[in-house]
Amino acid sequence: MVGMRAAYHEALEQARLDVVRLGALVGDAVHAAVVSLEKRDTTLAARVIGGDDDVDTLRRRIEQSCIELIWKQQPVAGELRQVAAMLEIIVDLERIGDYAVEISKHSIKLADVAIRPARVEIGRIASIAAEMLREAMRAYTERDVPVAEAVIARDDEVDELYARGIEALQEEMQADSGTVRAGTIMLFVLANLERVGDRAQNVAWHTKEMLGKA
Repeated sequence: MVGMRAAYHEALEQARLDVVRLGALVGDAVHAAVVSLEKRDTTLAARVIGGDDDVDTLRRRIEQSCIELIWKQQPVAGELRQVAAMLEIIVDLERIGDYAVEISKHSIKLADVAIRPARVEIGRIASIAAEMLREAMRAYTERDVPVAEAVIARDDEVDELYARGIEALQEEMQADSGTVRAGTIMLFVLANLERVGDRAQNVAWHTKEMLGKA
């Protein structure tokens, strides 16, 4: 029985490490997608799109591990909260990976567009959303409730920048019809980045729930 519990805890820890790896993978994807947008790097954008299969494969592996953890041996309350949190968090992380893919696709569309709106702060909102994701994963890894709470509180900052970005894009498109095509695409980019922030906030919430602090 002791051996079975030891193997169970080892499998639980392996699943947890895979969640951390998934967080790092999608974090890198978001960063690369934004760089591809800013530098008109279609090769980098294509690499992000191609890497989505790795994200999906790892997510499925974690999901399967969680299912096995539940049916192989009845988890106690704390273990069950960990498994439940993993199942929730990997959904949010996979969606963040999807947003990185969408940004990369928009990056490719914008690569040959000469005129882009100048006032929208894509880089700033991307930086904050990416930092929220890093901190959310740090909260999960270190089981740190105050860090999770700080991530949750920061979502308002992303929402404010998102609203300002939409306003700035609309003003520029109205003032210069030459920016309409690029501006429209960048509206979608802004929406993707805002959702990265939302999903990072979700990860932080799930971490609090896992620790029994929600």
